[in-house]
Amino acid sequence: MATTYLTLTNSVLRELNETELTSSTFSSSRGIQTAIKDFINKGIHDIYNETGEIPLLYSRTTQDLTIGDNEYDFPTDFRKADMDSFSMAPTELVTNGEFASNITSWTTGDGSPSHTSSGNGRLNLNDAAAYQAISTTVNKTYKIQVRVLSPNSSTTGLIVRVGTSAGGTQNLNTTLAVTNFREGAILNTTFTATAQTSYVYVEAPSVQLDVDYVRISRSDIATRKLVYITYDSYLQTHKPTDDTNNSGGYSIPLRVYILPDHSAFGISPRPNTNEYTVSYDYYTTHTDLSAHGDNMSLPDRFRTLVVDRAKYYTYMLRSDPQHAQLADRDFQRKLRLLKVDYATKNDYMRTDTIGESIATNIGGRVS
Repeated sequence: MATTYLTLTNSVLRELNETELTSSTFSSSRGIQTAIKDFINKGIHDIYNETGEIPLLYSRTTQDLTIGDNEYDFPTDFRKADMDSFSMAPTELVTNGEFASNITSWTTGDGSPSHTSSGNGRLNLNDAAAYQAISTTVNKTYKIQVRVLSPNSSTTGLIVRVGTSAGGTQNLNTTLAVTNFREGAILNTTFTATAQTSYVYVEAPSVQLDVDYVRISRSDIATRKLVYITYDSYLQTHKPTDDTNNSGGYSIPLRVYILPDHSAFGISPRPNTNEYTVSYDYYTTHTDLSAHGDNMSLPDRFRTLVVDRAKYYTYMLRSDPQHAQLADRDFQRKLRLLKVDYATKNDYMRTDTIGESIATNIGGRVS
């Protein structure tokens, strides 16, 4: 069971032989009770500050790039970024193409498309069709990938079209047949856009089929890792070129840096299209406990760690250094356990050139 703010506060009050609070009196606490409530949050702050990269606060996010813009704000709950995790890929143009929990963003064509929770969520087409409008660049080529399964082992195929109107065939018109019913079938093909708005359309005529996902992105943009450089290196080597008022210098982003105040990150060179998406890992800030029923983010087994830290601050408030020292000793011992179990660390070192070297030297002589 999750440990609430009220439970943590009463644990400290009980050990200090003070009057405990209830859910109805929690907001009207006074004196030492209010101080201990503050010390609970202060103790949780100390734990996060001591341990740094806690997987419990891990998150991953994406940022769509804008042509010519090279600096982007971090999320509002940002604490620390893993600068080695930055990668760039073509922007996924289909909204809710994975159908994880619903089929919103898709418009009904014929019949009544629905959502099924099978797999990780799918679009169910039972003699029905659905479509979506996406933004495309004229004369650019796009990859489209569609996976379809047959819940009833039907051999009828899924119609996949891309055009300038719903159901239009100007750019693509194909049928994806399902034969391996458990595996389904996957369409991998391309189309060249002829309009700024293209319509992707899927239809299962006179049969029931499940669409697992629909994915569309630029075919000429490769997924790549962005190389982290320091801000000083950026200033010395790349900033003069990036600041030149000439779109001829816009290109494929290769590098990432973080601004000195850690409020934003930058990429270099400036992007030459709007169809890049950067993804990266970061660690979030935690939210202070406020209401009596708020739960701390840490696992329950570490509640005594928070209690020990709050006791330490309470004893210091009472000018009792002896008991404060004992509470701090218990806190430090349990903190070491937290770091061992939850602090992020590299388990080993490796190089991605080993396989390349082995392949080069097979049948040859190593000099």
